[in-house]
Amino acid sequence: MRRYDLETRLLHGGDYNPDQWLDYPEILAKDLELMEKVKANTFSLGIFAWSTLEPEEGVFHFDWLDKIMDDIYKMDGNVILATPSGARPAWLSQKYPEVLRTNERREKQLHGGRHNHCFSSPVYREKVGIINKKLAERYDDHPALLMWHISNEYSGDCHCTYCQENFRRWLKKKYKTLEALNKAWWGPFWSHTYSDWSQVESPSSIGETMVHGLTLDWKRFVTDQTIDFYQHEIKDIRRLTPDIPITTNFMADTNDLIPFQSLDYGKFAQHVDVISWDCYPAWHNDWGTTADLASKVGFINDQYRSLKQQPFLIMESTPSGVNWHAVNKAKRPGMHLLSSLQFIAHGSDSNLYFQWRKSRGSSEKFHGAVIDHDNSEENRVFQEVAEVGQALEKIKAVKGSNKKAKVGIIFDWDNNWALEDAQGFSQQSKRYCQTLQEHYRSFWNADIPVEVITPAFDLTKYDLVVAPMLYLIEETTMDKFAAYVAQGGHLVTTYVTGYVNETDLTYLNGWPKKLQELFGITLKETDTLYPKDRNQLEYQGNVYEIQDYCSIIQLKGAENLGSYTQDFYAQQSAVTKHKVGTGTAYFIGARTQQDFLKDFYGTLIEELDLTNPWIIKGHPDVSIQARDFDEESFYFVMNFSEKVQVIEVAEERTDLLTGERTGQTIQLQPYGVKVLH
Repeated sequence: MRRYDLETRLLHGGDYNPDQWLDYPEILAKDLELMEKVKANTFSLGIFAWSTLEPEEGVFHFDWLDKIMDDIYKMDGNVILATPSGARPAWLSQKYPEVLRTNERREKQLHGGRHNHCFSSPVYREKVGIINKKLAERYDDHPALLMWHISNEYSGDCHCTYCQENFRRWLKKKYKTLEALNKAWWGPFWSHTYSDWSQVESPSSIGETMVHGLTLDWKRFVTDQTIDFYQHEIKDIRRLTPDIPITTNFMADTNDLIPFQSLDYGKFAQHVDVISWDCYPAWHNDWGTTADLASKVGFINDQYRSLKQQPFLIMESTPSGVNWHAVNKAKRPGMHLLSSLQFIAHGSDSNLYFQWRKSRGSSEKFHGAVIDHDNSEENRVFQEVAEVGQALEKIKAVKGSNKKAKVGIIFDWDNNWALEDAQGFSQQSKRYCQTLQEHYRSFWNADIPVEVITPAFDLTKYDLVVAPMLYLIEETTMDKFAAYVAQGGHLVTTYVTGYVNETDLTYLNGWPKKLQELFGITLKETDTLYPKDRNQLEYQGNVYEIQDYCSIIQLKGAENLGSYTQDFYAQQSAVTKHKVGTGTAYFIGARTQQDFLKDFYGTLIEELDLTNPWIIKGHPDVSIQARDFDEESFYFVMNFSEKVQVIEVAEERTDLLTGERTGQTIQLQPYGVKVLH
């Protein structure tokens, strides 16, 4: 059994950078004292410490790290030990400039940033291998070592000559011949047929790359190249410490808190032992409600839990604010406990922070931390972190429990890349990721657990599968959908589905015949609306507003559930239902507001009996999430609003946070949270 599995408590702590404070022994001593006061038990070390570990080539200093690891162990703490490849030392960039990335304009980057290293560089791989091996040899049996943290937030691409050659090798392996590549990429377009492999180059913003198959394959290559570099990093670590689990911290795209788009995490997840991710919502913003943002956080939590079908870890979060949002607003009182327990509610076995102590200089000196520049335990942030530490101890029995979901929502990275590259529809309103989150919101509001999966998953475990905007769809996925529905499954898809195959070529003869047979319709046109344009949908006696996209549908056996009310396709079908075998396939032809999705999925929720009988009367701003063992459930009841909310449940339970027994009517204060057992 791996050491992480033997840990019986929820992890609390975070990124600790003692290498910044080695000249201040009194600060390091103070840190240990304060760690115990907030019941912190786990710390990530060494993430950006390469220049301290190896200040000059071949000269290694581990004494400081030995002491920190020993000190953390003496306080009954754990260490998540990082490999330092996320930010290389200056001597490495100076002596071996090939390790620096080349951008898409073919310009060599300078030392100074982080994550601007070339994954192909033989020298960089050599130097990373040396330091990683030394770390594994030195700490393989250290009792504090809980887990390996490989690099940090892998991202980005390089366009140097090494990477160009690796890309060509990747393409040769995939297509075998130039003839096959030219057919897959539709080479005759603009005379883009290649006559020699050396002519193939990565996409560039200079002169605009219009070969969509090339762009799609480059993004796939970048994922594979990153995974290959990760595999190089863990080679000696896996050999020397086979019982220590390995992770690397995933991310979300932070502007709108949507799934990370630069790497295919569905593929990457297969190579880590535990998924961990870094979450920084812009709480208390001026563009949406707290519940709106909480739903998006829930979506990504559910995605990372689903990818490995097991609990995940929050590797980074902030106890206060950050330093890189457009406006870095502080968390309001109560939000830190609520947001921390939301992670646990959706399947995390940790709440770890970036950072333990604020940096004194450079870009992160004002990023939120447990310890502020005042070095005090009296400020509000420290006290709220201590409250979270106490709460995690009280609810530690949830560790290792999972979630049971009968609803699966499909997110596909290939589809997202291809749709973003498509020069059609509306460039501003494609919103694939946001659309999935809007469909998810209907279930989140109704307190129904969801798994966010890829097309590769087994669909038969779900009563309902939702696959909006699957613009790129392979024939094997169509076959999987058809089999799933025929065997009793229920499938929903939408507008902008079924246009291109896996190489981004459109399907001959229009909408694929397999989709026509599955959904009982033919897709004749897609009307793309201007931002101010509106249409309407009549469904079950109600009228709903439509924006952005309207699919013009011809029925071929499907039942009409809702019709357009305006434009040249007024009175034609907008929402359809088709029975296939013992299941049903639904097509939503237009983009609607949340009110329609609520009513549409509300009907399916009732028909498929997806509701939790313990919840008698909920509230859209109160999220109720369950974590389950085989015969035991823990209910997290969380008020994501600024008002007192009341819900009703079928039976009373004990709140693990207070020890008090709740009645069947539960009142929650603003940002209030209860963990019921």
